[in-house]
Amino acid sequence: MEKRCYYEVLAVSRSATSGDIKKSYRRLAVKYHPDKNPDDKEAEEKFKELGEAYEILMDEQKRAAYDRYGHRAFSQGTGPSAGGGFGGADPFDIFREVFSGGGGGGSIFDEIFGGGGRGSRSERRKRGSDLRYDLQITLEEAAVGVEKELKIERLVPCEPCSGSGADGGRADVRQCSTCGGVGQVITSRGFFQVQQACPACGGTGETISNPCRECSGEGRAKGSSRIKLKIPPGMIDAGRLRSVGHGDSGQQGGPSGDLYVVVHVKEHEVFERDGSDLYCEVPLPFTLATLGGELLVPTLNGEASVKVAAGTQTNTSFRLRDKGIPDLQTGRRGDLLVNVQVEVPVKLTRDQEKLLQEFAGTVTEKNHPVGGSFFEKAKRFFTG
Repeated sequence: MEKRCYYEVLAVSRSATSGDIKKSYRRLAVKYHPDKNPDDKEAEEKFKELGEAYEILMDEQKRAAYDRYGHRAFSQGTGPSAGGGFGGADPFDIFREVFSGGGGGGSIFDEIFGGGGRGSRSERRKRGSDLRYDLQITLEEAAVGVEKELKIERLVPCEPCSGSGADGGRADVRQCSTCGGVGQVITSRGFFQVQQACPACGGTGETISNPCRECSGEGRAKGSSRIKLKIPPGMIDAGRLRSVGHGDSGQQGGPSGDLYVVVHVKEHEVFERDGSDLYCEVPLPFTLATLGGELLVPTLNGEASVKVAAGTQTNTSFRLRDKGIPDLQTGRRGDLLVNVQVEVPVKLTRDQEKLLQEFAGTVTEKNHPVGGSFFEKAKRFFTG
């Protein structure tokens, strides 16, 4: 069968750089690898074809010869066409070299096909799970910050075996005979060898000859602990804090997980929050709105005085600088915005009604500029 153009095989142009060729080879080699296409002869042939093309185009001298003479450059027993198609190179060796970057463990090759680094024994012991704790605080506490003591139900190190999982402590912990203490075993999959966690020791590299009867060799048991957590000023609703090492303890002395505290800020009866600013609505007596004067308004730090001009209308807002909540990132305090609602008196006595009627008789359109303007517009609308 006639050979395909190597550039076509690798899906690159003739001006492609070595980086372009390697990138395309990686993508296509993973696609057609025999382990991902078992019993597929066509995929196997394409995989070998990719290796042949890659070997030629990544070598400057071979690529120059190929560009000048094509496949004829290697048809006289000097190139990949002689002796089986690769001039002695194994397509799987090429694959390993490309995906390992010429280095050792921890490569992209390991990531794709399930390998992993050995690591130290302490690193191989299974880490404990992360935990979540929901905490509710008040708006006042969110504004100034607060320290809370939390009781956490979690897995803690087993006391009888000191977290080792062995009845006699570390003396009963042995090197795993299956993997030789490295925590990894190598298995064959078709043309390929894969490194994976040892099934005998779970990847820890150790086995226990005499498991602890209290924890059945796990090295941990149900328990609880108390921790103190500082909530910073300006904490937002649904904000999350991380407490390192306060999750479940790891198995057989492995590292503990972390505790994630989700903070919920309780709704306030008076204030609404928008970022670092606060909002509230305050009733404004009819007489004060009319005559003007001082209005006492609430803040998180007590009362404050607002100067109200004569004739103030409903929905007039006043801004009190730096009376909000600190920003969690910058520490800059927001403002308090007070929206007033003019309160009309109800259940008047006869004397009060009489006084208001007398007052109403003296009021002109000049005293009600908003109402006068509205009714003037309405009059023009109805009369055309």
